[in-house]
Amino acid sequence: MSSPTTRRLGPADVIRLARASFGPSTTVIECAELPGGGFAAVWRVRLADGRQTVLKVSPPPDVPLLAYERDLIAAEAAYYRLVATRLPGVPVPTVLHHGTDRSVLDGDWLFTAFLPGTPLAEWHRRHPALDDAPVRRQLGALVARLHTVTGPRFGYPGLRAHGSGWTQAFTAMVDELLDDGVRWTVELPASTERIRELVQRHAGILDLVTRPALVHFDLWDGNVLARPEADGTVRLTGLVDGERYLFGDPLFDLVSPALFGRIEDDPQHPFLTGYTGGADLPPWLDAAARRRLALYRMHLYLLMTVEMPSRGMTGEADRPRYDLVTRLLDEELTTLGRPLP
Repeated sequence: MSSPTTRRLGPADVIRLARASFGPSTTVIECAELPGGGFAAVWRVRLADGRQTVLKVSPPPDVPLLAYERDLIAAEAAYYRLVATRLPGVPVPTVLHHGTDRSVLDGDWLFTAFLPGTPLAEWHRRHPALDDAPVRRQLGALVARLHTVTGPRFGYPGLRAHGSGWTQAFTAMVDELLDDGVRWTVELPASTERIRELVQRHAGILDLVTRPALVHFDLWDGNVLARPEADGTVRLTGLVDGERYLFGDPLFDLVSPALFGRIEDDPQHPFLTGYTGGADLPPWLDAAARRRLALYRMHLYLLMTVEMPSRGMTGEADRPRYDLVTRLLDEELTTLGRPLP
């Protein structure tokens, strides 16, 4: 069952948006919805001029969203343009057109160039024995490059949660999710007051972050594209879905590559060795950094819990996910409740 946030489109809608983007004489040769999207509608579109493109369309305007999900299509376009400008050659999709014409669509849409490759999550479904370590090392090295980009402020771009420092921005991000949880009547393993108190308790550790680095945030296997080489190894070919990007602590990007785990407990994790250039566990991964990682895992599991009603994930079939992420959330809250390092 698709998410309520995913706009229902047909080929006629795709053709209309293609012509609004590339001119009235544009011809769509082939189009098909791509699986795996949980927020926006995503279609693969082949044009008569030979271009292979991806179309992403915002949710319908009357569908309730989480606070941080405002203007995500525009944010995705901004992320790809920023990376292309600051780090040419990094394999993110090229923006072909970001549409905002309300006479065409009550919302906005984005056409990007199609990147070759298959999501790493799909590779695992097809080839369970796949050795993905080379791709994960390549991803770590790529993310280390992305983290060299410094943003204008901490937090999300636009009107979403941000702050003059990382503590203020991260606190605002957590507050937004907690408010969303109240709005959606989401049952959490701790009170909102308890979670806010734990964040406030760690203000001094969050204050150690003084540079707003570019953070992708959503580095799970579905957003990492790869394809096999002639020798059978798998090579990273793209990084997609950058709409949730923000500026903050680089450690934020060490959470989703080790989803449901703790990367600091695995110094030979290929993402980490790629990120550090093959060095041993870096000295900056100290007690304070580990506590910040617990905060960021707490944030991710809070987000994954709070978003479930907005995605229509409220049935018995969704209960295992809820049980998993709330258990992990509770574990991180327990860690954060221990004495500070």
